[in-house]
Amino acid sequence: MNRAWAVARMQMVNKWIYLGVPAIVLVASTGLALAILAVIPNDDGATRLAFSGQALMWYFLAIGVQSMMLAFPFSQAMSVSRRSFYLGTLGLYTALSMAVGVIYWLLGLAEQATDGWGVDGHIFALPWIAESPWFAQILLYFALTILLFMFGFWFATVYQRWRVLGLVASLTAFGLLILGGVAVATWTDSWPAVGAWFVQLTPLALTGWLLLAGVVLAAGSYGTLRRATP
Repeated sequence: MNRAWAVARMQMVNKWIYLGVPAIVLVASTGLALAILAVIPNDDGATRLAFSGQALMWYFLAIGVQSMMLAFPFSQAMSVSRRSFYLGTLGLYTALSMAVGVIYWLLGLAEQATDGWGVDGHIFALPWIAESPWFAQILLYFALTILLFMFGFWFATVYQRWRVLGLVASLTAFGLLILGGVAVATWTDSWPAVGAWFVQLTPLALTGWLLLAGVVLAAGSYGTLRRATP
C-alpha cells in the first residue's frame, strides 16, 4: 500500500493536468452555458437544459489516457510493480471521481437556490437526477466520471500492450459491438422495449449498471497491464 500511495503521489506531480485544467474546463463550460442561456429568451417558461457542465467528466477520458501514457513508462524505470501502479492510479482517480460527484451535487444545490443561476437554467441540477436523494446524485456523477476514466485508461493499456494494431482492433471491435446491438434491436423490433427499459431506469439503477461496466473495464485493464511494456 505504501508503494501504491507513492504512485498516487507520482501521478499528482503535474498538478496542472489533474487539478488546474479540470478547474478551467468546469468554469469555462459553465460560463459558456450561462452566457448562451442568458441571451436566449424564455418567455414560455420552459425547462432549459444545458449539458456543457458535464464537460469535466469527459476530460477524465483524456486523463485516463494520460495517466497511462505519461506515468507508466516512468514508473517502470523506477522499478514500480505493475500491481502497485494499477492500485495507486485507480485509487487516486476513484478519489478524484468521488470529489467530482460531490462538487456537482453542491453546484446543483447552488443552482436550485439561485433559480438556475438567475437565468432559469439547468446545468447541474438536471430534473431527473435532482429529484433523487443526495447520495444517489453523488454516486451517479461518480459512476459516470470513473467509467469515462476507465475507458481512457483501458484503451491506453491496450496501446501499451499491442501498440497501434491492438488499439485499432479494439476500437473496431467496440464499434462492431455497438453496431451489432443496434442491428439486433432493429431486426427484432425491440426498440420500444429498449426505450421502455430506459424510461423505467432510476438514477440508482443507472448507477449500478455504470459501476458494473466500470468494474469490467477495470478488470480488463489490469489483465492487459500485467503484460504491457513501456
